[in-house]
Amino acid sequence: MLERVILRQAEPTDLGDLAALAYLSWEQGILPFLEEKPGLRDRERRRLAGYVADAAPRINVATHDGELVGWCSRAMGRPYVPFLFVSPYMQNAGIGSALLRRTESLLELAGYDRVFLDTPADHVRAVSFYQHQGYRILAMRPEGQPGMEPLQSVRLEKRLDPYRGPVSDD
Repeated sequence: MLERVILRQAEPTDLGDLAALAYLSWEQGILPFLEEKPGLRDRERRRLAGYVADAAPRINVATHDGELVGWCSRAMGRPYVPFLFVSPYMQNAGIGSALLRRTESLLELAGYDRVFLDTPADHVRAVSFYQHQGYRILAMRPEGQPGMEPLQSVRLEKRLDPYRGPVSDD
């Protein structure tokens, strides 16, 4: 399966597909843990579309036979992974692991010695996935928008191994 997956940087033509995949993943993976209130889905759709538009240069995508099947982003100026999404029908195929490794490598190249991320505490599958990738739980904390019921979030950390030696042209 992975031999037909291509990892690359997001392109401007990907923005609509990135936002749609993010919303689908949010709807299936996080919405079940929230109290659904009027307008929640529309707010989240707009929030994710806005994020994708702003963060496109920091997003790596995975395509399978030309179709976008996952993406992972890194924050600007800090070692943080705000989002990792894999299409529900392509999960458990190694795509999330490959995207996360690519993002970690980019952070190592930037000189960071650790990376952080947050995921909902009730999303046991996501927490387990990150732990399997070498992340360890640091803390629990409330997360959410003002006026909304807070969701408990897990902060995770992974140590990186940035290369600090000389580079030669040989």
